[in-house]
Amino acid sequence: MYTRSFCPISLNRREPRHLCWQRTLGLAVALVLGQSAIALPEDADQPIHIQADYAEIDEQGETAVYRGSVQVDQGTLRVTGEEMTVVWQDKKVIRITATGTPAHYTQQIKADKGQVRADAKTIVYYTQEERLQLEGDAHLNQEGNTISGDLIRYDIVAGKVAATGDGPVRMTLQPVSPEQ
Repeated sequence: MYTRSFCPISLNRREPRHLCWQRTLGLAVALVLGQSAIALPEDADQPIHIQADYAEIDEQGETAVYRGSVQVDQGTLRVTGEEMTVVWQDKKVIRITATGTPAHYTQQIKADKGQVRADAKTIVYYTQEERLQLEGDAHLNQEGNTISGDLIRYDIVAGKVAATGDGPVRMTLQPVSPEQ
């Protein structure tokens, strides 16, 4: 039997706790995945699908933790990892951290461009700044242009990438055809 308690984000203020958690999770993911201004516009209108072996939501601490084969899909966006933590403040998601061996991020940014693909041991998405930080054996790829290093910072809006490493940072840049 489910206990009823106050749910701060529901129109039905007294609803079963498990439904409140689902709404909280849905809000958290919608705020994160729906904020990207440069992704395909139809992505934000797509349903959000979340799959994990385990979920724990801490409403007071404003965090949600998912463990075991975590996968989040919304339109062309997909984030996978072994563990994912969502942090929000004032009902706005501020950070998503995915970890794995490796964790993966893919998204179609523009209809006429290839997908952006990233993987690293830890992927941190800062939603307010719309930037990714890839930590530990990090790789970023779009249309054959690649960069790899121990740490990659990718400002999605500005299109800027910075990489560092204990060893060399490696890049492959594809030639631009005259038609582009």
